[in-house]
Amino acid sequence: MRGLTGHGVGRAIHESPSVPNEYDPWQRDVLTDGLVLTIEPIISAGSSRIRHDRDGWTTRTSDGSWAAHHEHTLVITRDRPIVLTAG
Repeated sequence: MRGLTGHGVGRAIHESPSVPNEYDPWQRDVLTDGLVLTIEPIISAGSSRIRHDRDGWTTRTSDGSWAAHHEHTLVITRDRPIVLTAG
């Protein structure tokens, strides 16, 4: 969904780098050994545009269509990423 991202995780839950859910040709962040981040794909049955509720947290599709969100937290290493949320 446009404008929503994953993010780095460290001393705060939402840190740099931003991890876009769509291709961003201007994204220049470098993933370094030891970096912890989330990848948060969100798919929608309708519009990819969003709106926020008054509570400042709840996000909905602009057309009210169904959407699904999934999140994984990873540690970037030299060899391969480690998925911390794998079940």
